[in-house]
Amino acid sequence: MPAVPIPRHRARRWATAAVAATAVTAAPAAAAPGQDGPSMSTSSDIAMNSWADSLLRHMPLEQKVGQLFVATVWGKSADEAHPENRAHYGVDTPAQVVQRYQVGGVIYFNNASTDNVDSPRQLAAFSNGLQRAALAKGPRLPLVVSIDQEGGNVTRIPAPATEYPGAMAVGASRNAADARTLAAVNGAELRAMGVTQNFAPVADVNSNPLNPVIGVRSFSADPQLAGELVSAEVRGYQGSGRPTETVSAAAKHFPGHGDAATDSHTGLPVITRTAEAWRRTDLPPFRAAIAAGVDSIMTAHIQVPALDPSGVPATLSRPILTGLLREELGYQGVVVTDALNMQGVREMFGDAEVPVLALSAGADQLLMPPDLNLAKNAVVSAVRSGRLTERRIDESVRRVLALKWKRGVISRPFVEERQVDRVVGSAANRATIQRLTDRTVTVLRNATDTLPLSAPGKVLVTGVGDPGNPNNSPNTVAAAIAARGSTTTSLPTGTRPAESAIAQAVATAHESDLVVVLTNNLSTYEPQRNLLAALLGTGKPVVAVAAQVPYDAGFLDAPTWVATYSWRGVSLESLVKVLFGEVPPLGRLPVDVPSSTDPTSVRFPFGHGLTW
Repeated sequence: MPAVPIPRHRARRWATAAVAATAVTAAPAAAAPGQDGPSMSTSSDIAMNSWADSLLRHMPLEQKVGQLFVATVWGKSADEAHPENRAHYGVDTPAQVVQRYQVGGVIYFNNASTDNVDSPRQLAAFSNGLQRAALAKGPRLPLVVSIDQEGGNVTRIPAPATEYPGAMAVGASRNAADARTLAAVNGAELRAMGVTQNFAPVADVNSNPLNPVIGVRSFSADPQLAGELVSAEVRGYQGSGRPTETVSAAAKHFPGHGDAATDSHTGLPVITRTAEAWRRTDLPPFRAAIAAGVDSIMTAHIQVPALDPSGVPATLSRPILTGLLREELGYQGVVVTDALNMQGVREMFGDAEVPVLALSAGADQLLMPPDLNLAKNAVVSAVRSGRLTERRIDESVRRVLALKWKRGVISRPFVEERQVDRVVGSAANRATIQRLTDRTVTVLRNATDTLPLSAPGKVLVTGVGDPGNPNNSPNTVAAAIAARGSTTTSLPTGTRPAESAIAQAVATAHESDLVVVLTNNLSTYEPQRNLLAALLGTGKPVVAVAAQVPYDAGFLDAPTWVATYSWRGVSLESLVKVLFGEVPPLGRLPVDVPSSTDPTSVRFPFGHGLTW
């Protein structure tokens, strides 16, 4: 790595030449269990270490510390001025954020606040602009560009990119090959848009049906099934092409968020398992991810007294991150914190203390601090005061550099914007994902032989969905049923249907031959339970569809229950195919569904699923 400034127009040429000179020619080999990812050839390993040594010798402390942060940016292009950048960072554009703070990474969101995502081609141009900014100033290192693209309800890049079912839907398929294929398609599309790290798969075992934050983001309540599918997705993301065509996976949330009863975005969950129960239930998927060579592991903002009686969140716990993850499990890859702006990690310590404690505990990447300037200065001050050593900082920087090297970010930081539309959301990709999603729908009950449907006539589709959104779930299902010859009415009611909406649905049901009602989290939303109960009271055939958590089927005794685990269009298309008998229902429950009135009584057991 040259120690002299590199002109902006030479950034691309340098980034390619820097690795070409090291003669890295082969894809990484598979890792042995317990190793930190694919093992590199001896020449590649030596080359990377030599490059990192040279780089670290010439990097001031501030630049090293900057490489450990993954920042939120506002806007849809590197040069777009956005008032939130000024409010948070004192500069106007995402490019200026990257250059001022010399961060090692950025993360994309598509919410109303950050508003990063418009289209695949726009995102590719955004990524290229950020990489040019990173290579033009400071340490001149390409960025890790991160995202949460799990599939299902955690989807940051929607259509026209390919959309994916959630993890629990894949768990219902019991198909590791499908899990690997899904991750390979997702990873290839992300890389085409310039994203190099996906915070997926979720390795949490959803053992608590009332978990408010994980739920269908988990593959299963069974540790072995979850581990098998986590391993498959890690290999799909990281091992399904050349390094420059893959993305770093991140197994999350260590040491396991599946038994939480509190959302760590708003509070600090306490996991009361014994250490032995943790090893049986929560550990296996993370062990599987490590054996598969996962590039990064994300921490959880949870208290686990059996693993660390001090009560600090796992993100800040040295016994958990260093004692368990590093020393016992032998993991030497990147440990990334969950977002540091979440309440779960902020309850006990101030925003200046949290990043210092996270590094002391063993973390490497510091994700989304609420005040980046405060956080970065706090880490620099901790080194200068002797509280942290510069050697400790170097350890984490090396891991971040290795992640960039292994994924080809150093050799190929830019993407070909003109090729994006040929890769992202291609007909072949969408067809592949639709086929595997067709294997996920689970029929839980068909007591009156309502399914499969045959010329149902007038059909009412109602339930969860935003009435003001033309792409809401009832509209999607109604359109698919209408395409098969029925007359349909769509009445989306939202998550909290008003009494007037329930009355309208009941009146329309009386004029219909069949009712399809979509639910989403009946444990939380009593008005949805009232809607379903009222529709069942009409005497009309009702198909109840748990369009997210399958646990909804434990609340009301509908004669027909179907679980899709997701309300994304790809899952709803599979639902309609199953309803009409075009494909058989092959999904089997990856969790127990308990009775809402007696949580110790299982209404639909793990592995249950009807077919024809």
